Amino acid sequence: MASVDVRRTDDGFEATNDRGARVAIGTGDAEGAFTPVELLLAALGGCELVTVEPLTAQRGHRLVRLAATVSADKIATSELGTITVTYDVELPEGDDKAAEVLAKVAQRVHDSYCTVGNALKKPMRVEQVV
Repeated sequence: MASVDVRRTDDGFEATNDRGARVAIGTGDAEGAFTPVELLLAALGGCELVTVEPLTAQRGHRLVRLAATVSADKIATSELGTITVTYDVELPEGDDKAAEVLAKVAQRVHDSYCTVGNALKKPMRVEQVV
């Protein structure tokens, strides 16, 4: 089971996991804080990258740089349009197969292996207890 605690602070809100990591959450006006939508985008990008990296390395292709920009337009008050994950990669010099391996691995991760992506693509229940 995965869970985080989210609580109001003097400066906005903060999410904390059971390992003590903290993330500031705000409305977009606060410096140093992510909005909830930005956290969603970060979760998707993080999920893809932390899954792609070890899978490409296991296949013998250690990428020099692996980063991504995740973006989405807000198309209505409470609705996002298509979310786009754009990879920024530097391939190892002299590794002719790295690009092909990365493309295949990244596609499989995007289609099937990223839990966050799967949660966004497939209908799921979200319950609230007040």
